[in-house]
Amino acid sequence: MAATAGQQARDRFAVEGFDERGAAPAAYEALFERWDEVALRAEAERVGAELREAGVRFGGGELAHDLIPRIVLAAEWDGLAAGLVQRVRALNAFIADVYGERRIVAAGIVPARVIETADWYEPAVSGLGGRIVAALAGPDLLRAPDGRFLVVEDNLRAPSGFAYLRAARRVLEPLGSAAGLRPRSLEPAAAAFVSAIASAAPDGAGSPRAVLIGDGPKSGGAYEHGALAAAAGMTVVTAADLRRRGERLLLGDEPVDVVYRRVDDERLTGPDGAPTELGELLTEPLRAGRLGCVNSPGTGIADDKAVHVYVERMIGFYLGEEPLLASVPGFDLGDPEQLAAAEPRLGELVIKPRSEFGGKGITIGPLADPGERRQAVAAARSEPERWVAQEPVPLSVHPTLTAGGIAPRHVDLRPFVITAGESVTVAAGGLSRFAPGAGEMIVNSRQGGGVKDTWVL
Repeated sequence: MAATAGQQARDRFAVEGFDERGAAPAAYEALFERWDEVALRAEAERVGAELREAGVRFGGGELAHDLIPRIVLAAEWDGLAAGLVQRVRALNAFIADVYGERRIVAAGIVPARVIETADWYEPAVSGLGGRIVAALAGPDLLRAPDGRFLVVEDNLRAPSGFAYLRAARRVLEPLGSAAGLRPRSLEPAAAAFVSAIASAAPDGAGSPRAVLIGDGPKSGGAYEHGALAAAAGMTVVTAADLRRRGERLLLGDEPVDVVYRRVDDERLTGPDGAPTELGELLTEPLRAGRLGCVNSPGTGIADDKAVHVYVERMIGFYLGEEPLLASVPGFDLGDPEQLAAAEPRLGELVIKPRSEFGGKGITIGPLADPGERRQAVAAARSEPERWVAQEPVPLSVHPTLTAGGIAPRHVDLRPFVITAGESVTVAAGGLSRFAPGAGEMIVNSRQGGGVKDTWVL
């Protein structure tokens, strides 16, 4: 099975799980040698049944979990983790700076225009500076054809997936044990998440009460919300369950010290500058220092695709270091010089709307049909400040169980980086997301993609 899947891959992207001859490297041999296709499908049935029994769902339906874990060796992972820690430290410094002194704007590194025109910029928290923190980050990475991991997007607003990673690990652990493989544990990261919730509490909150605010039991993320709330001792609520009395947020008559925000519309102010329902609840307690939030309102500024273009420069500015982990090269089309550099090649690039997420609105120039490509290029030329462009770097492929047997599917990687006070922890592994069809490059779960566990050996 391994050789067949390896032979199907092509030279223009990295191939994981197979060597140049189409054979499984040693790290995978212990898994592949145990399975013929009958045994593999029986095991897949077991995994699916256990996930259903545990209530693991996404967007109202089942989330496809692949049986074959992605394996990253410890030496490579440790270097990657160091780069992730560095990147998140710099991004949190940028977020604090945006809502504080804006030193990076004064230095001419990030244009004020990028901040002021970002959809997720939150003026209601201006002046709070270092209290605006992305405690949980979930950047999206791809493995380039040369084997390097690159960051394609930074997700610091409300990254999802940590609970799905833990669920996948629980059901796949018997496979690893049977094959004599022991991936690094996720429990240090789970403990760091609990610590991040506690660390967000205002000073003097002895035994802080925390709630997870979501959109109710019918929301697409309801499973994850419940799982994370249970892990951290939080109560799951909606905005309608909460009320404000002066500078305190209340659940019933009890004060709330920490809110973990997982609502779809989490802005504190609307387009007209007036407070939203959430803003009416949270803004005054936040500004008074009587409430902590994970992730803090305003962290979405770092999710803006134009901000992503400047992250490597942020690392030098805030940390005085060279980047350990590179970004996919990109262009802020709102900058005339960058637009001029990209304009002759727009049809060859990946064109993205600055503020969308979940794979929405993306046009991959080399893969788009001529009509789609012309439409995307025209939109970017007519309103360049709303768009960014990135170099097209194809995702690697990884062996995945499909209806026709094991076959390569394109994958990305979402690691999880947790900041609790001064401590930054990277979960050992991450959620590898795979595209549903052969040759497809969009792996997002909202677009039909599935997930698989990632083991650090």
